[in-house]
Amino acid sequence: MSAISAPYFGSSIMPHLSPKLLLARVGWQYRLSSVHPLNQRPFASVNSGNDVKIGDEATESSPISPPASGSSTPSKTSSTSPSSSSPIPSDWEENPNLNISNFSQLPSSTFGHNQHMIINSDFKEALRQILWQFRAPIRYAFAYGSGVFPQTAASGSKSPSTVHSHPSTAITSMQGGQGKMIDFIFGVSYTQHWHSLNLQQHRDHYSAIGSLGSSFVSRVQDRYGAGVYFNPYVTVNGTLIKYGVVNLDTLCRDLSEWDTLYLAGRLQKPVKILRDDPRVRLANQINLISAVRTALLLLPSEFTEQELYGTIAGLSYLGDPRMALPAENPNKVANIIKFQLPNFRRLYAPLVDNLPNVAFRDSRCNSLGWMDDPDTNATLAQDMDPKKRGNMVRRLPRAFRSKLYFRYQSKFQIPQLEFDKMLDESNDQDPTRVKKQQGGVFDQRVGNDRQQDLRGEVKKAIKSTVQWPSVTQSLKSIVTTGVVRSIRYTREKMAKYREGQK
Repeated sequence: MSAISAPYFGSSIMPHLSPKLLLARVGWQYRLSSVHPLNQRPFASVNSGNDVKIGDEATESSPISPPASGSSTPSKTSSTSPSSSSPIPSDWEENPNLNISNFSQLPSSTFGHNQHMIINSDFKEALRQILWQFRAPIRYAFAYGSGVFPQTAASGSKSPSTVHSHPSTAITSMQGGQGKMIDFIFGVSYTQHWHSLNLQQHRDHYSAIGSLGSSFVSRVQDRYGAGVYFNPYVTVNGTLIKYGVVNLDTLCRDLSEWDTLYLAGRLQKPVKILRDDPRVRLANQINLISAVRTALLLLPSEFTEQELYGTIAGLSYLGDPRMALPAENPNKVANIIKFQLPNFRRLYAPLVDNLPNVAFRDSRCNSLGWMDDPDTNATLAQDMDPKKRGNMVRRLPRAFRSKLYFRYQSKFQIPQLEFDKMLDESNDQDPTRVKKQQGGVFDQRVGNDRQQDLRGEVKKAIKSTVQWPSVTQSLKSIVTTGVVRSIRYTREKMAKYREGQK
């Protein structure tokens, strides 16, 4: 057997729950195949009292059970029961259809439920009420950042903040009186049409560039940087917010291909989805499983949860100019993991559990409620078999994988004709060919490179993906935000840097 032995990939199943109920409760997302049948291991929920609405409102899955007891390590168990609800096609990841328009077209009815974080219901409603103040149609929306998910210890103060003019009680309570600007991303179908409507309703949200009209605004958004147009420091419903507008096509492309990692990186961390879209949910599931695979390539054979989630959270900051300048808290990634560990588990534990080459191997995961325990830092192990690591390389997002391929072409000194042939054989864009994403000899050679060298090459590929879009997006924001707001934003970021230095 491979480097990870039987205790990690056992075949026992919880005796008190049927396979059908397990699937219904957990909502596993991944492949059923004759080689690797759907592996199941249930996990405890972050909270309770969840809603099950789809589309305009968030979909939050039911409470999830803890791992079965009876062994010192959590084991992956298989179910081939024909009664399991919503079977997932084995090829969904090889041939994702990003042109879907309905949730019923997703691989299963519970597909992507791990993306929905559970937050206070009153706070969630307050965030949704902010969306309703925009007449321009918002197809997909999420709130993110420290204004939604704390990155520092609560102060305990409930006094009104000077940041928001007259926020709702729920926002004041959730922010603990600290008063932080709340960040949003709005996914829209037609960029120019959206800005045309929004300029009519909220002209004061825009800098002087808004006077040039929606056509000019949309060109600036779509052609420069990462394809996002930000309006910061605007007050809606008495709450100070920043919102970025992105075309759904741009968003889905970054999530599925990692051409900039600008928005994909944000969605690799816990966010609160307020309006969902089937295309984005599918693309984001590709993004999340790709983040796990990339982290595994960077990590040794054994590691901890915090190392895994910290590696994932740090991907999009590699190459980000703010991290090299005194413009961001240097402890940002560590703070995110420290204060959001249960949410990271909700986001990634089901994905880890369904990958064939990695597993939790910590007896603490057998304890009831371990998913909510911020003091548990479970250990994991991955199979370092070259074939399995080659498969991970082959399944990396297309744009990012190409960058990694080119780095290894130079390192291995592969002749151009041979390299072009290899690229053609791994082409994902040819609609006439349906191919299983199995790693070839080249992928296995990459995955089997010395760990230190592989880590360096992967990081360089990430930096080359992130750096230029981040720089141009920052420069674009000076124009789109205006000088006064840009200075204010820079001062606040520098204050965060000084705070992190203490």
